[in-house]
Amino acid sequence: MLVPSLVYCVRHWAWRPDYVVADMGYIGALAKSVARQTWRVAVITHMRQNMKLVPPFESERKAICPQGQPLQWLGYDWREAKHQFGPAEPRSLCPICWEQSQCPKQFAYSPSDHETLLGLLPLCTRAAQRMLQQMRPWIEPTQSYEKNQLGLGDVFLNSLRLTWTLCFLADAVSIMRARALLEKPAADFPLKELLPTQLLLDWG
Repeated sequence: MLVPSLVYCVRHWAWRPDYVVADMGYIGALAKSVARQTWRVAVITHMRQNMKLVPPFESERKAICPQGQPLQWLGYDWREAKHQFGPAEPRSLCPICWEQSQCPKQFAYSPSDHETLLGLLPLCTRAAQRMLQQMRPWIEPTQSYEKNQLGLGDVFLNSLRLTWTLCFLADAVSIMRARALLEKPAADFPLKELLPTQLLLDWG
């Protein structure tokens, strides 16, 4: 439902998110590629266990050059449609590398080489890891909370169109609640509502 959701956002609101943090089990490489090429949306997920690493990745969080020097992401070149990586400080291996004289000190990789590891925002970047570690864990508790609040656990939906509508309604409830909380005036003493109060006995 990722691509249809982006189509809906663009068509009805003339807006789309720059980043989408999703569950790796539900988003395939094709959907990530369509989102990247059509709307320049970066879809960020963890790697699946059966995925193979591609250069320059040694792991999901670490990129290295062919000789093992850790690399850092330098940015995305829109003209060439490639990511640029360079040696990260400290460059401990560069001074003793046998290819030092011929090394370009910059390495380019295409997002299409691996939509999960590279995409529009490589997984080894601090931004991608922070989104995965701090934003991704919100999804399951939020879905569970909304499911219980709206009573969806007792509903069986056998229509994709009806399911689509209810999903948007559930999202709308979350957005309206968040907006109401943001627009609520800040209290002078945030813990005031938690303080004990004494009831007055009216004997009159």
